[in-house]
Amino acid sequence: MRAYLLRRVGQAVFVLWAAFTLSFVILYLLPGDAVSAKLGGGEGGITASPEQLAQARAEYGLDDPLPVQYGKRLLSALHGDFGRSITTGDDAAHMVVSALPPTLAVTGIAVLLAILGGGGIAIAGTYTRRPCLRQLLLSLPPLGISLPTFWVGLLLIQFFSFRLRLFPALGTQGFASLILPAITLALPTGAIIGQVLARSLTAQLAEPYVETASAKGASRLRVHFGHILRNAAVPALTVAGVVAGNLLAGSVITETVFSRDGVGRVTAAAVTNQDIPVVQAVIVLAALVFVVLNLVVDLLYPLLDPRIAATKAPEVARG
Repeated sequence: MRAYLLRRVGQAVFVLWAAFTLSFVILYLLPGDAVSAKLGGGEGGITASPEQLAQARAEYGLDDPLPVQYGKRLLSALHGDFGRSITTGDDAAHMVVSALPPTLAVTGIAVLLAILGGGGIAIAGTYTRRPCLRQLLLSLPPLGISLPTFWVGLLLIQFFSFRLRLFPALGTQGFASLILPAITLALPTGAIIGQVLARSLTAQLAEPYVETASAKGASRLRVHFGHILRNAAVPALTVAGVVAGNLLAGSVITETVFSRDGVGRVTAAAVTNQDIPVVQAVIVLAALVFVVLNLVVDLLYPLLDPRIAATKAPEVARG
């Protein structure tokens, strides 16, 4: 198990390095730079001179050759220093970390709603014996996947904020302001989890062990929840880890629609202004969340199916 964990940590480090490197290359391939966006167009109707632009680029190290810039930024990032925001002058890592709590509050509730909602629909749809109800429930996940996130957010605002006046439409104040953004984020995530779990449950229902358990006197409820659900949960858990890691990216749209403070709005502003230090800090944070969640999912596999631990042992020994 120690060798397995070390290998997974090594893979996580590689993912973080790849995310940093790809973001660096893509951002520098874009036309222009943050200094030109900030000073080249002028502030207050005044356009910076070429000498002032060159001086500003030198201050941020943008005049160095590309390999030198990459080496300096990578070395600083290893120490948690992503530089200072070219737009605001604040520490990039501090900007992202400061914006993280509101985003984590929304995404945490969204993950809970997605698992409960998507899993509940899949379980109810495969457990019921009524064909019409089964078809209705199992058609909900594909519908949820197809709905655009921004459209869902605007629809929720129109109905629950403007008409029913149950929740605030905008802002970051109070628990009530979390509900609609969390539902908006949870809908596509829960739909994916529900669709995968429903397919896995349907496949497990056709396995021979289901008839064997029923023949031994196990109730239908026990077979469905004690045997089928446990085996079917592994693929759904894998998908849950992936989509939960992607919720940070989905927060960009959600926080923009609901005018919430958070990492999403910081990311949107940084991308618009080509603020490379802030964008790289956000990308590395998102990659870190992704690899941590997937590592947790890998460690949960043996709890659902002990056979997975047995198959991992030979692989680790060979590795």
